[in-house]
Amino acid sequence: MADSEDNVTIPHLKSLLQMDPYLKPFEKDFQRRYGLFEKQLALLEETEGGFDQFTSSYKSYGVQRMPDNSLVFKEWAPAAEVLFLTGDFNDWNNFSHPYTKKEYGKWELHMPPKEDKTPAVTHNSKLKVVVHTRAGERLYRISPWAKYVTQHEKSVIYDWVHWDPPQPYIHKHPRPQKPRSLRIYESHIGIASPEGKVASYSNFTHNVLPRIKDLGYNCIQMMAIMEHAYYASFGYQITSFFAASSRYGTPEELKELIDVAHSLGIIVLLDVVHSHASNNTEDGLNQFDGSDSCFFHSGPRGVHSLWDSRLFNYSSWEVLRFLLSNLRWWMEEYKFDGFRFDGVTSMLYHHHGIGTGFSGDYAEYFGLQVDEDSLVYLMLANHIVHTLNQDCITIAEDVSGMPTICRPVQEGGLGFDYRLSMAIPDKWIQILKEFKDEDWNMGNLAFTMTNRRYGEKCIAYAESHDQALVGDKTLAFWLMDKDMYTNMSALIPMNSVIDRGIQLHKMIRLLTHSLGGEGYLNFIGNEFGHPEWLDFPRIGNNQSYHYARRQFNLLETDHLRYQQLYAFDRDMNRTEDKYGWLAAPPAYVSAKHEGDKVIVFERANVIFVFNFHPTNSYSNYRIAAGPAGKYKIKLDSDEIQYGGHGRLDHNTDFFTEPLEFCDRPNSMMVYIPCRTAIVLANEEIDYCY
Repeated sequence: MADSEDNVTIPHLKSLLQMDPYLKPFEKDFQRRYGLFEKQLALLEETEGGFDQFTSSYKSYGVQRMPDNSLVFKEWAPAAEVLFLTGDFNDWNNFSHPYTKKEYGKWELHMPPKEDKTPAVTHNSKLKVVVHTRAGERLYRISPWAKYVTQHEKSVIYDWVHWDPPQPYIHKHPRPQKPRSLRIYESHIGIASPEGKVASYSNFTHNVLPRIKDLGYNCIQMMAIMEHAYYASFGYQITSFFAASSRYGTPEELKELIDVAHSLGIIVLLDVVHSHASNNTEDGLNQFDGSDSCFFHSGPRGVHSLWDSRLFNYSSWEVLRFLLSNLRWWMEEYKFDGFRFDGVTSMLYHHHGIGTGFSGDYAEYFGLQVDEDSLVYLMLANHIVHTLNQDCITIAEDVSGMPTICRPVQEGGLGFDYRLSMAIPDKWIQILKEFKDEDWNMGNLAFTMTNRRYGEKCIAYAESHDQALVGDKTLAFWLMDKDMYTNMSALIPMNSVIDRGIQLHKMIRLLTHSLGGEGYLNFIGNEFGHPEWLDFPRIGNNQSYHYARRQFNLLETDHLRYQQLYAFDRDMNRTEDKYGWLAAPPAYVSAKHEGDKVIVFERANVIFVFNFHPTNSYSNYRIAAGPAGKYKIKLDSDEIQYGGHGRLDHNTDFFTEPLEFCDRPNSMMVYIPCRTAIVLANEEIDYCY
């Protein structure tokens, strides 16, 4: 490949620039990025026999059992003087099993089987790497490639446990087809039970998966799976990258969970944290070989000042091996169907987004502030996971709005399938905090929902785990607060607070679902209006689990209104499944009426009508329609079963007239009660999408 970026050919750059001509001044940046990407791929082919071998390094590093039951231990510790292996197998002798030094900072140890031909290190026994530094220190470390680590209840430090079960779990079910409409249930295993404890993988398999299926979600985004020593970090301070968290159970139980999800037609994404790592040393990656660098940048560049964590050196060959193999490990060993990449903004810029507001000026996304090492890592990661599994789904958590993050690598983009629409939940919280209902701005609301880059798919959400964390609270609690403790019974009439909260909770969700993106996300429990907030056990709350659980028991109590919100969420997803608006092009918004507090739009040949007015209902209200014909109500937030007032007759036929209205060829008259949203479908259209 030529060194000059002028000679770099990006296969489909022309179509990108046609889609967005404002990117033309940055053509050289795209060429340089793509040139670096091509160079890395070419180096992989030359030195490692291609990315297939390179990303399979989890089959050669850490511990490997050979066909004859001998064991091979392999590590990368460039700054170490000597490495030893110790553990239960040698009565914790620190010197009896030295590693042999190899090229490029690699170390290997071969251990023959025992006399009875069984492995010298047995399943479930403990191990440690003993690192002797050049400064004469002796350090005890966990292998970065450890597949299972556990914490003794009286210990602070995690132990490396050799995981080699006699009967490993065998997946029975194929991966489901990639869904066209992505409806994501964001989940955390540990809080997925009403009990005040850390819930288990098997609890999730048996008690939560059936709910997710019933609710109509076709994708689970699983948080806090990669092992993290500090539970209250919500899984974002990773200590062991190849280990599924043992606090919920065994690796085999996680494999079963994913297999059962697949049998239900649900795909599973891993919330992957490659943006930073815990600064723990004894049970983390930090200072593995005794040096400040190893996997990370040394000095200030290797530390995230706000997160108090270490930052990877993405230009290091061995770091690329570690991280790319990590993605493949989760795909192949556990059968995850894709990834939600955390902290992408921190990766993309040298300033990590700290103290920086993004105005949308394209100059903010190019130039010296961009960390091209990590940007190229993300291009490589997306290229590789999509080559290994063409149906793989990747989602970027980026607050900066970098252009082309969700365009193919072959166009010069980063190759993600979706990005999170992080402005939408912020907008809902702002509206609820700062504005009276009669002051809600319909135009601003519709703009926030539709303000996304053309051709880059977004996941819309009204609230995720971020909005529920301590210091904030769920949308239901913003709406209804302490009334949720005393007035959620359906046996008594709704007071004004509960009535408002129930109606707006549904409307907020449906507007976000139908207008805000090409995918939708809900955080576990919020679909039924989970009260309060989320807070993990920590010193500040006396290690309490009271807020680190999901109160599914509220749904089991027949007379509580949580069931009504659950039913609406379920039917909203099922209606989308039938009409496919998430897979359709963006909506045509025909009305944003400030006085009436009405928003009307069309998407996937379905018409959505929202009346946010707190008191005004409108009869004979004219709305625009594209296709002519007879329309009927297919979803109505005012139905009694959803906690509404039942003011609409679902037997009504709405006929269009050839009367042009709001730039649409047809229109019709509807009745739309206050604080109500309806979905109308044309009876004369075949909606098989």
